[in-house]
Amino acid sequence: MSYAQKLEELITKTVIPDIDERLDEIFEEIAGSKEATEDAKEEIEELQEFKADLQDVLTDIKNNEIDEEECQELIEDILEAQEHNGDDDEDEDFGFKDEDEK
Repeated sequence: MSYAQKLEELITKTVIPDIDERLDEIFEEIAGSKEATEDAKEEIEELQEFKADLQDVLTDIKNNEIDEEECQELIEDILEAQEHNGDDDEDEDFGFKDEDEK
């Protein structure tokens, strides 16, 4: 299995479902309190932006616009971030901002 296939599987079967689950949790909290805190609004925005970035990566994979080395780096970034899940200084962008700057 290529790194592109592994990355696609990781994103579609783990990362996006985790994002959707967290968004659901936030929306339930908001529904329960009838009001969204600034932190909740910010987290929703960040998660939605990150999910959009992941959709772009999936599009790049389907269009063969991402090389194996970059796929490998993204896999490593995602796995590392998952290991640190819950840490206050977690790298929430999984390296995507760094990739854009290259």
